[in-house]
Amino acid sequence: MKKHLAILVINLAIFCACQGPVQKSQEASKALIEQYFKLFNQHEWKALAAMYADTAIFKDPTFGMKPIKKSRAQFVEEYTALSKTFPDVHDQVINIYPSGEHHVTVEFVSTGTGPDQKKFELPIVVIFRIEQGKIVEDFTYYDNF
Repeated sequence: MKKHLAILVINLAIFCACQGPVQKSQEASKALIEQYFKLFNQHEWKALAAMYADTAIFKDPTFGMKPIKKSRAQFVEEYTALSKTFPDVHDQVINIYPSGEHHVTVEFVSTGTGPDQKKFELPIVVIFRIEQGKIVEDFTYYDNF
């Protein structure tokens, strides 16, 4: 019985030791993504682009869901055009789901007003992959029909 208890205590200690770095990483990733959406809603495109690696991989229904590489400059150009088309674009985060050390999934609703003065509301999910404090993948999913 003492042997089983000792094995249980050792396994629990190993489990807790392994969870510490993962939990710390998840908390850092969640904080990074919270800052991301703050900058997005302020339309701070250069600061937002700086949260990405020099070149990151993106998937987006707009581009046919094929992974494409974009530089920070391309990101700034794309989001500057977005805010010219939808000057009041805003993302309301519903929930942030950290997953492991490197992934965060975010559920949010994007709203804004188009050039025709019609308002839109679009539910979106993004899966971010984060390495060394930078976003390296941004996989966005929404209904674009």
